[in-house]
Amino acid sequence: MSIFEPKTETNELLKSRVAPDDWTNPKPAEIYNLVIIGAGPCGLIAAAGTAGLGGKVALIERHAMGGDCLNAGCVPSKSLIRAARVAAELGHASNFGIAPKDSQIHFSTAMERMRRLRAKISQVDSVQRYQKELGVDVFLGTGAFKSTTSIEVDGQTLNFKKALIATGTRATKPPIPGLWESGAHTNETIFSLTELPKRLAVIGAGATGSELSQAFARLGSKVALFDHGPNILKGEDTDASSIIDQTMREDGVNILCETSIHRVSSNDDIKTIHYTLGDSQHTFDADAILVSVGRTPNIESLNLETAQISYHNRGIEVDDQLRTSNKRVFAAGDVAMKYQFTHTADAAARIVIQNALFHGRKKISDLVIPWCTFTDPEVAHVGMYEQDALLQGIEIDTYIQELGEVDRAVIDGQTQGFVKIHTKKGSPKIIGATIVANHAGDLISELTLAMTHGVGLDKVSSTIHPYPTQAEAIKKLGDAYSRTKLTPFVSTILKKWLAWSRQ
Repeated sequence: MSIFEPKTETNELLKSRVAPDDWTNPKPAEIYNLVIIGAGPCGLIAAAGTAGLGGKVALIERHAMGGDCLNAGCVPSKSLIRAARVAAELGHASNFGIAPKDSQIHFSTAMERMRRLRAKISQVDSVQRYQKELGVDVFLGTGAFKSTTSIEVDGQTLNFKKALIATGTRATKPPIPGLWESGAHTNETIFSLTELPKRLAVIGAGATGSELSQAFARLGSKVALFDHGPNILKGEDTDASSIIDQTMREDGVNILCETSIHRVSSNDDIKTIHYTLGDSQHTFDADAILVSVGRTPNIESLNLETAQISYHNRGIEVDDQLRTSNKRVFAAGDVAMKYQFTHTADAAARIVIQNALFHGRKKISDLVIPWCTFTDPEVAHVGMYEQDALLQGIEIDTYIQELGEVDRAVIDGQTQGFVKIHTKKGSPKIIGATIVANHAGDLISELTLAMTHGVGLDKVSSTIHPYPTQAEAIKKLGDAYSRTKLTPFVSTILKKWLAWSRQ
């Protein structure tokens, strides 16, 4: 099963744009300013940016333009999550005095909507657009280093001044006996489903596993979510993960943490998961299995030794300027970086353009990187967690605003959540924040901007926020910080001044 299944009109359109069968690779230029392997978000941004600045650039892709994000990640998953959120809202419509006439869920229609939107968005990442409109030489095929200054693809040699490896990652496949023989899915195949699985087992309670567990449960699947850790969303703020745990259980997800899966057996279309929980042996019968336990870097076919490029099992080794051990070659995006997000790959591509083409000294460590898990409510974070500050010996002040005390959240019936901001102790300097809210991914940008440009929490307090919005929660925390400046001494002085002014 591939990302282009089932063979529908929308998937055929997608394929014609991102992986056309009739594509003919161009004749290579004598030498390129930049040769890029991998046409995911990082490679696409770097290629468009280089070409836009007048550079000669080649872009190599072996699967599909747009990479995981467009074809099997952000775009299809968020489309499905949106459909699931509508289903959940219909289920609570009576709370608002509304009785839907037909709240039946049509899974196949929701999936076709996703494929239609994915095909529409794919035009931006298409082969035709990059070659004909942007002036990028696009090569479809497997790129591998031929020397320290050249790459071979489809029998042709591409010579470069600089190169960028942006091949991304793929879903890790754990060696559980019987798992893959059962026809288990990863993110690369789950969006090819046309019928809703009545029972879905999800292995891995990270961001993707949690998002899709909740979405499928809301669309009508009986979902069991397995993880070997003590809680879902490992590494996330514990208060945040507790809220998501609660809401997912309310949506019907059976969360099974601290489990050990021994094997999977299959009988006709039934896949049985055999697992241990505590001291007891259990089984769960599923119609489909989704595996989301991590990512594996795509580096096997690159012939990195020939290019004298160092790597490890987590990906390619780079310095703070994203250079590999071969200083002519850079690596960025998921294949080389800790934070594996589309927006981080975008930012990294811009650093590569500056450093590779213009001898820049931009550092990846200087970036302030937010992220968001698109459960409902969403969980967004930027900067340090409390435990990070503790490990680094940084004393902090923490300000928390519950959404239940924010008017817009009360009006919307979306009171499960909070805004939590950490500042350097005794200072307005923001060093981290976590938001749990229905649109936390949008709200976190204000705090990311503040951290990026050194705007303190005191300045947030003096910024007018429209009322009523959930962003008012952030302003309330600015006010909370301002109140800490009203010390007993200052309070006494102010009271005396006001008393005197009445005379």
